[in-house]
Amino acid sequence: MQLFFTIIKSDYLQRTRSYPFLVTLCLTLAIAYTFVPAPNASYSTIRIAGYVGYYNAAWFGYVTAIMSSVFLSLVGFYLVNNGIKTAIQTKVGHIVAAAPISNFRYLASKMVSNFLVLSTLLLTVLTMSILLFFLYNEGYTFELIHFLKPYAFIALPALFFVSVLAVVFEVFLGKYSILQNCMYFFLFASLLVSPPKNEMQFALDVFGSKIVMHEMEETVQTILQTEENIDMSIGYVIGNTENNQKFHFDGIEFSTYFIVSRLLWFLLGIGIIIAIAPFFHRFDTKEKLSLKKHVNKVKSQKQLKDIVLSKLPKTVVNYAILPLIRTELLLLVRKGRKWLWLFNGVGMVLLGVLPLQMAHQFVLPILWFLQVGRLSDLTTKETDNNVHYFSFTAYKPIRRALFSQLMAGVLLMLFLASPLLIRLAVGLHFDSLAIVVLAGLFIVVFAGFAGIVSKGKKLFELLFFMLTYASLNGLSFADYYGGLAHGPFYLQLLFGVVLILGSGCFIIRRYHLKMI
Repeated sequence: MQLFFTIIKSDYLQRTRSYPFLVTLCLTLAIAYTFVPAPNASYSTIRIAGYVGYYNAAWFGYVTAIMSSVFLSLVGFYLVNNGIKTAIQTKVGHIVAAAPISNFRYLASKMVSNFLVLSTLLLTVLTMSILLFFLYNEGYTFELIHFLKPYAFIALPALFFVSVLAVVFEVFLGKYSILQNCMYFFLFASLLVSPPKNEMQFALDVFGSKIVMHEMEETVQTILQTEENIDMSIGYVIGNTENNQKFHFDGIEFSTYFIVSRLLWFLLGIGIIIAIAPFFHRFDTKEKLSLKKHVNKVKSQKQLKDIVLSKLPKTVVNYAILPLIRTELLLLVRKGRKWLWLFNGVGMVLLGVLPLQMAHQFVLPILWFLQVGRLSDLTTKETDNNVHYFSFTAYKPIRRALFSQLMAGVLLMLFLASPLLIRLAVGLHFDSLAIVVLAGLFIVVFAGFAGIVSKGKKLFELLFFMLTYASLNGLSFADYYGGLAHGPFYLQLLFGVVLILGSGCFIIRRYHLKMI
């Protein structure tokens, strides 16, 4: 057992001391600040038929618990689904493979480590929600139980199950990070669909939010004296806050059935780890050598002696940038499994045949999101493969190497969007055409900037996923590709963001080169 707890401790400390975790922690604090809007804010997070709750302890506790359960379940998976992969890259897995620890205990240690990392973020949200209560206090007394109870019964079981799913995906899809990201996205969306309102469905709700939303809905129905279904929204809803009315929400008493169901989520997670333990590769990931005979034989020593060095073609120094762009583009295209290009082909066909608005608003961001694995290490692959000292000392590493990486990414994104670009050009929608081109530039420089700043790819994967999810849900501030209607200065604003991020890539890379 000592080895079990040692792995948990070392893994937890290694993750929480990393730079990407620090960035994620700051990002979590910033987003947690928005879970309960300020009294004069122009948006709402939970609204039932135009009603929001008075800012008492119960409203703060339950609303932030619901929002953190959904938010951290969404982004938490992308934060912790690299524990086994990191062990492989750092060669720690070889030590573990030789250690006297079973597959179940090792996978369980990763599960617990994932859970502790997500619980740390949850504790940060809880602290922020308490501070917001005192900041926005409307004269209500502070009751700690209204904060602890929803976090314990709503958020913690959800995060534990996400920790289990991260281990499961790594065991079976460890080499396919893109497939992991996409499959979890669709799984998350399916779990978020509102089920019928009965005790059994509340027990099956992994996020634990439906029972609270149902209680809030019944409270508003009592106020309105109606039994009909009423509009209810969870998430960021912009506008119409001046007409919001208030109602008292004093929390709910969770039934024994619901509490037991939340405990069963923990037991289900442990059972899943037991079931997948026999399938764990235990770091035996060596490729099988092919025994096929090569047709071309090695030339004999006599033939090698006949080579006259003076007759060999002379080496020609070529400082052109086009070969570099071509090489970087080939690296992007050939990355990952070839069959993944089938999805890209389907997406391009849909861009050409679906109605223009649907193709622009929904297909384009999904198609570009599928390239997250290709773009995430656009500016970090030299460091990942330990060739950064060689590439950074090449001729003009910023003006040639970095520029060629960004240019190759832009060409790939515009090629994928080419059916839509052609339709926009034929239809004389030049404003939308310019926005899509700038959007392709934005995604690439965003990937480059996030990689250079964080020195890894997790930050971009996390932020790009959040940006895509928010834009698909109709949040105008996340619409970087122009799928929604915007004001007259939207194009200039997007250009400014691209210019800032692009300049940041070159400035920070130049600083890193001076520090070598």
